[in-house]
Amino acid sequence: MPSLRDVLYDVPAEIYGDLDIDIAGIAYDSRRAKPGSLFVALRGQHTDGHRYLRDARTRGAVAALVEEWTDDAGLYPAIARVPDTRAALPAIAARFYGFPGRNLGLIGVTGTDGKTSTTFLIDALLRTNGFRTGLIGTVAVRVGDTYNEHDFRQTTPEAADVQELLARMRDAGVDWAVLEATSHGLVLHRVDYCPFDIAVVTNITQEHLDFHGTIENYRRAKAKLLEFVRDREERPYPRCVVLNACDEGARSVAAFAGDAPILWYGVNAAVDLRATAIEVSTTGTRFRLEYRGQSTAVQLQLIGEWNVDNALAAAGVGIALGLPLDAIARGLEQLPSVPGRFTRIDCGQPFTVIVDYAHTPEAFQRVLPLARRLARGRVIAVFGSAGERDRIKRRLQGAIAARLADFIIVTSEDPRHEDPYRILDEIAEGIRSAGGVAGQSFLCIENRALAIREAFRRAQAGDIVLLLGKGHERCMIYGDERRPWNELEEARRALDELGYRC
Repeated sequence: MPSLRDVLYDVPAEIYGDLDIDIAGIAYDSRRAKPGSLFVALRGQHTDGHRYLRDARTRGAVAALVEEWTDDAGLYPAIARVPDTRAALPAIAARFYGFPGRNLGLIGVTGTDGKTSTTFLIDALLRTNGFRTGLIGTVAVRVGDTYNEHDFRQTTPEAADVQELLARMRDAGVDWAVLEATSHGLVLHRVDYCPFDIAVVTNITQEHLDFHGTIENYRRAKAKLLEFVRDREERPYPRCVVLNACDEGARSVAAFAGDAPILWYGVNAAVDLRATAIEVSTTGTRFRLEYRGQSTAVQLQLIGEWNVDNALAAAGVGIALGLPLDAIARGLEQLPSVPGRFTRIDCGQPFTVIVDYAHTPEAFQRVLPLARRLARGRVIAVFGSAGERDRIKRRLQGAIAARLADFIIVTSEDPRHEDPYRILDEIAEGIRSAGGVAGQSFLCIENRALAIREAFRRAQAGDIVLLLGKGHERCMIYGDERRPWNELEEARRALDELGYRC
């Protein structure tokens, strides 16, 4: 068991108390503190870990890492003060778990859209070709053969969780781990001490400006993933940056790769790795995968042109690992679905119901046109916009939906501490700006369950009803309350009430 001295080895800190006290674990949430824990007081958007020093001590924490001295800090046998606990946490966690990232290959995937599908495709590709894999992302965690879906509501976990998961992967004999690396995760130090070997950037469009302020800051945050690869120490793993040549945002960060090799991909693009002859149906997506004069057919089980982009990104990882094109194609074809991504619900109803996680303007511009092509009738869209997140995108979502859908029902999607009706009004402004008329082409129904039922009530044979924004998530956030929510189950219940049996 390491001592406090051990875990603080390379962390500049003012330390008082017993440096040789044994540390049995690391906790940044006082409710997870156990006997022997080091409690790390993190400052967050809505709370401050320093308020919970007494609670963590009561639960058995023996040492604390803080940014300021408090009366409660004096309750601990040992206490260390640093300028930024969040920046110190990954160094402490990595040392506590024995720097697990050194013992497995690391692939980081970032981008505004497509991260989850791309990580699932990479995971399937690698597993099909004999690699033992790990995965950390929005939907699930995989440690070798153990796969668990979750609802962390935090795509990239805190640094202590990342390092603990990497340690489990190391101990399970994982060859390659795939991590979704969000802009928040990158700038908040959650993936520090992760020696990424391969970086993938799917796209960078407008999102999270509430946090980053400007699109330039957002892009710069994403670019940190490329810097990890650029600055990587010598390791026995291939080194590569995989970038979407068709996306301006991805192109804008290329310079941050430095001397790391860049593999460009694109749909019908003049680059080494590309896709041509794309055909989308209700059962999947076909295309030709081409790389430097080689070509092979791919039949994805996933629906949508955007999944060709995601498949190309995953294929880039396969090429970086030296896999033949046919083997890459076989791996891509093995993924049956991604939870909450363009998931069809069939209970025998005469209209089509699709659940999808699309929650950005860019994602709307991908999902809605596909629904338009597949629909024999109208496209009905049900969506909201998250509270305490980028407000600018709300009007954009509304305007895009007004242009591409026949009827819209605006509803709630995690309002958090914002007034949900104000969020609906801001989306409605965007709908009206594109010609939408309340009561004729759109409705606002705050209660999401009622909104879904109204959409199904209006749907006719041949229509497609899109339930957008919640996807795989398992709760709805109102204030500090997490209300249970499962979009797939709610849709099935609503169809059952109409007499259809799932």
